[in-house]
Amino acid sequence: MGKTSTVRDQVLNHAAALIMQRGYNGFSYRDLSNLVGVKTSSIHYYFPAKDDLVLEAVNEYSNRVLGNVHAVDATLSADKKLREYAKFFTETLGDSGRICLCGMLAADIGSLPDNIRLAVQTFFKANENWLTQVLAQGAEEGTLVENGQLESVARTIFSAFQGSVMASRLFHTNARLDEVVAAWIVVP
Repeated sequence: MGKTSTVRDQVLNHAAALIMQRGYNGFSYRDLSNLVGVKTSSIHYYFPAKDDLVLEAVNEYSNRVLGNVHAVDATLSADKKLREYAKFFTETLGDSGRICLCGMLAADIGSLPDNIRLAVQTFFKANENWLTQVLAQGAEEGTLVENGQLESVARTIFSAFQGSVMASRLFHTNARLDEVVAAWIVVP
């Protein structure tokens, strides 16, 4: 038996999808009203301001993505963990051309309120911390390229993934995501 989606859940899901396609400034409550089939006042009931809605979307997205990241099999070698990590970006991109919700919001940083900016920063840092651990493992195993301070390399890799998703969307190919992984794996 399937779970019935509440109006709140529908609004949140549609908002996340719109953010991933258009960014913070690319949608309105009227757009959501049309998608969900309710009046904008119904949306305001759950999310009085757009900032409330976007912050909740960021929090739900972060919890889901980071849950998946931390669920990557701990027994895998570091290069395999990095390949699994790359799949998250490929799945997000899919056929819809969506990019990481937090990556899209980072592009809109000039128009974000502080609480959303901080939530996006927290998401970035959590990904970078996980990548730092994977890089340390990879350096120990000899499966990943170690090129400088691990924290800096992790930031570089995360930035490369974020940028490659945008370029993949632009050029309609996932090859750019594959190139990020290939750049860090040690070829025997």
